[in-house]
Amino acid sequence: MLPTAREFAAGPRTMVVRRERPADHAAVAALHRAAFGPPDGESDVVEARLVGELREDAGFLPHLSLVATDGDDVIGHLIATRGWLEPLGAAALGLGPLGVRPETQGRGVGTVLVHALLAVAEAAGEHLVALLGSPGYYGRFGFVRSTDLGVAPPDPAWGVHFQARRLAGPEQRGTFRYADPFARL
Repeated sequence: MLPTAREFAAGPRTMVVRRERPADHAAVAALHRAAFGPPDGESDVVEARLVGELREDAGFLPHLSLVATDGDDVIGHLIATRGWLEPLGAAALGLGPLGVRPETQGRGVGTVLVHALLAVAEAAGEHLVALLGSPGYYGRFGFVRSTDLGVAPPDPAWGVHFQARRLAGPEQRGTFRYADPFARL
């Protein structure tokens, strides 16, 4: 479901979603620190560190690192990186983290980023996207409990919070594995 006109009216003036550029890296790190960290905005925040490590990983897919901007301000960021399904090694995507500046949360920025990323992923021929997150939030984008699709989570304790969505292509089954930086969390 796309944001309503009211959500957009209350949100950014002119939101543009585009590929992240190297010049955005500092703003993206600050955004994740603000979205996930304590109010000081300077502490080590896992999500900010993870995004930096994902950019350096072999699983980084530049076309799947998106920012939402309002003028020159980066107000949202979402990344998906190469994952795979064991035991056969079928390619899949691991979605996240998704971060939105606190002052623009609840205004449709994250929704637009997720829709945009899924569209780009499908157009690029990807078959499956998996994530760890809130079923209430991600269910509206077509994500379901991963085991309903034959995809086991990396950690069985994640239960209903590990979700997947099939895109185009053949059905894939197996145990999902994220890009290497996730294993170092």
